[in-house]
Amino acid sequence: MSVAVPGAGTEKHEHGHGSPPGSNYWNAEKGLWSWLTTVDHKRIGIMYLISTLIAFSLGGFFALLLRLELLTPRKTIMSPAMYNQAFTLHGAIMVFLFIIPSIPGALGNFFLPIMIGAKDVAFPKLNLLSLYLYWTGALFTLGSLVAGGLETGWTFYVPYSSTTSGAVIMVTFGVFVAGFSSILTGLNFIVTIHKLRAPGVSWYRLPLFLWATYSTSVVQILATPVLAITLLLLIFERAFHIGIFDPALGGDAVLFQHFFWFYSHPAVYIMILPGFGLISELIAVHAKRKIFGYKAIAFSSVAIALIGFLVWGHHMFVAGQSEMAATIFSFLTFLVAIPTGVKLFNWISTLWRSSITYSTPMVYAIAFLFLFAIGGLTGLFLGMLAVDVHLHDTYFVVAHFHYVMMGGTVFAFVGALHHWWPKITGRMFNEKLGRISGIVMFIGFNMTFFTQFILGSRGMPRRYYNYLDQFQPLHQFSTVGSWVIGLAFLIVLYNLATSLKSGAKAPDNPWGGMSLEWQTETPPPTENFRVTPKVTHGPYDYSNDPNATGASDS
Repeated sequence: MSVAVPGAGTEKHEHGHGSPPGSNYWNAEKGLWSWLTTVDHKRIGIMYLISTLIAFSLGGFFALLLRLELLTPRKTIMSPAMYNQAFTLHGAIMVFLFIIPSIPGALGNFFLPIMIGAKDVAFPKLNLLSLYLYWTGALFTLGSLVAGGLETGWTFYVPYSSTTSGAVIMVTFGVFVAGFSSILTGLNFIVTIHKLRAPGVSWYRLPLFLWATYSTSVVQILATPVLAITLLLLIFERAFHIGIFDPALGGDAVLFQHFFWFYSHPAVYIMILPGFGLISELIAVHAKRKIFGYKAIAFSSVAIALIGFLVWGHHMFVAGQSEMAATIFSFLTFLVAIPTGVKLFNWISTLWRSSITYSTPMVYAIAFLFLFAIGGLTGLFLGMLAVDVHLHDTYFVVAHFHYVMMGGTVFAFVGALHHWWPKITGRMFNEKLGRISGIVMFIGFNMTFFTQFILGSRGMPRRYYNYLDQFQPLHQFSTVGSWVIGLAFLIVLYNLATSLKSGAKAPDNPWGGMSLEWQTETPPPTENFRVTPKVTHGPYDYSNDPNATGASDS
């Protein structure tokens, strides 16, 4: 038997072993042990969400300490050694424990199977193993707090990391283990998208978040082993004094940079590609508009993933590489900007003359467009050989990186968290507070990091504990901006936390979305759908044509 669902674009076919009425991942088997042993992708996604948010809070705490120390040109609250440890842990926690796993691990795990009409991911037990690997890596990384600290910076550059004291082996082993979590998650997602799509879910009916997640998964599988092997070699060098990277032992320090950035520049796209996918969802749903240039956005994600493997050398323009190599890497840096520009153009075109609803998710999406445009354009300065020589290792690089990573990934993540919060929890949040948090965060972010473009262009080096008196006013302004960002996140925390207790009950489709996650119950049942969905149109068909009311394309 099939039942047409008006407006949903699906037909639902009953299957004999659906979950009991009213059952979902919240009211299923109770107790901590049931969560720790679950193979339900939704519960695993929630545990990823809680874990990565804890990591983000800790990394943010170190960021606030850094900005407080830089309030004055000389010592403010900590010693030089503590300052080095703080910026190392801030970077390592934010990159390896928050930005890389947050969107795929939390939102990807929760929504990817639902968005293709599947009951779960392809390998549920492997999915749980990836979470345990993430926790294990996080414990080793954070264990450095009680094991002597770490002063190498999050890039672990040799020969300093191979000779300095501190918990280098512990942290690099933690990142090594967490890398396997990333690999297994990517493998699981690729197989799930290939094999478990519901009837009617063709490649060109996938939500763009899944195109971005798929591209990210390819990068995770191909690039992460390079970092894992590099860190393992560093561990061997420290433990057994084998000359691999340390010049004093006959090694090559620049070789470490090549290995590290061969992973870490594709890792930039592991961080930002899922954010691109989220923005496509936010803009389409909250503008009630069919996405402009669906295929262009989809294939640009694949193009970014592929070209991203070829540009690692632009991090090493001053490391002594040949002029020909530097020229090629500079060209490829400009080339990878083209598919990114395609996305921005198509998002803006989607918004043009659309029925924009200025909901909380859309506020974050619009902020993303401004901030990522600045981040992307300033990257072109760093891709120019002559300009990069002046700007290399200055606060200009810090600002650029944060405009891409925080102005991009984090704003997209927070916007998507508000977007899907009703579906995850079954509760609505306070819209007014949500919009205020987005605006306050946007203001605080620009206060903090736009100032650093000016500092960098005037020659302020990054990672310096002391600085010239002439830079103090800009540093102070940047520090005040960091407090504004902290206030914005406290508003987000208060708003979402109070919604769990006193928020209005969320309807199944509060935003009027067309993709499959909005066509199931809130919260979703244990098997995601009471009956197997059959998709009959694309996820963004908001037009008045017959497809928008559930009719088949044929």
